[in-house]
Amino acid sequence: MSNPLPVRILLGPGPSNVHPRVLRALGMPLIGHLDPEFIALMQDTTKLLREVFQTSNPLTFPISATGSAGMEACFVNLLEPGETAIIGVNGVFGTRMADVAERCGARVVKVEAPWGRVIDPSDIRRALREHPRAKVVAVVHAETSTGAWQPLDEIGQLVHEAGALFVVDAVTSLGGCPVLVDTWHIDACYSGTQKCLSAPPGLSPLTFGPRAVAALRARKTKVQSWYLDLTMIERYWINEERVYHHTAPISMNYALLEALRLVHEEGLEQRWRRHERHHHALRAGLAAIGIELSAQEGHQLWTLNSVHIPEGVDDGAVRRALLDELGIEIGGGLGPLRGKTWRIGLMGESSAEANVLLLLSALERLLPRFGHAVSAGAGVAAAARQLATM
Repeated sequence: MSNPLPVRILLGPGPSNVHPRVLRALGMPLIGHLDPEFIALMQDTTKLLREVFQTSNPLTFPISATGSAGMEACFVNLLEPGETAIIGVNGVFGTRMADVAERCGARVVKVEAPWGRVIDPSDIRRALREHPRAKVVAVVHAETSTGAWQPLDEIGQLVHEAGALFVVDAVTSLGGCPVLVDTWHIDACYSGTQKCLSAPPGLSPLTFGPRAVAALRARKTKVQSWYLDLTMIERYWINEERVYHHTAPISMNYALLEALRLVHEEGLEQRWRRHERHHHALRAGLAAIGIELSAQEGHQLWTLNSVHIPEGVDDGAVRRALLDELGIEIGGGLGPLRGKTWRIGLMGESSAEANVLLLLSALERLLPRFGHAVSAGAGVAAAARQLATM
């Protein structure tokens, strides 16, 4: 490019920064998507994805599109016209799941909670009793729009006892906090590459368990999307004799495999602990400068911190100053939280002690300019004390 792009510290809702090894992988020479070497790469990718999803599901691979396509793939493959889907809605992405399910011709039953709060399992139980023939129950594990972290184990048990399929959005949680597909009775789960896995955006890891596969095999109608039809894609990704379906994005798959190798080398539980540690450090530092998290207490994501903007502070002006003057990106609120919250991502490579301290120092410097007085060094000192305890 004639005008090189600036280097940013990506602390928004995504994408996150990527490791130099992942960037180098993107520049590897292209080979064909049916080349034996690429097929070996595919096998390594599916093995490592099963590890990250904590599942033994054979039908585990990346969809050749972003996380939104992973969402759509789950619904178009599992729902047929006239079937019922119960969907938890407490933010942008629950709302989007409901929209996608409706487009499949499903009857959607929304189980709602205020933005920033989690779905109450008792409300899911009630919906299942009222709609005993519901085929799918879907919730967002990590609601990126609000920072709310949805517990899944109880809901998974309820769904299975009712005989329905449990679908989970793990776009902002996979690789950054526990996602236990088999333990939590999750039948279908999807994510994205650009958040806690720290690869560029462009692929959507997906896994289907035995009950979801059985439902796929029992369909009476064709999957409405040709491109996302898993009965065809699995013949390319999973079968020993690879059948051409589409030209996989070769370079993106190189990048994902390298990112997954980094996860494996770090250790999944160690990676979760790193995200937890930096979340608590950021929280302590923000509290010291008068900024509180906005999501429900006890259900606040480690990976995406949604915080109240101090009274009288101009949302856009602060974010613009962070970006233009210091090269730091954070996100604004969405929907009813627009102008009221900032979304601070600590995901993957971006979840680093240095980034926590850098952001707090930057806010201490900028906020007084916009009418919010802080004690210089208070946030950094509080975060440092918290880091020393974990």
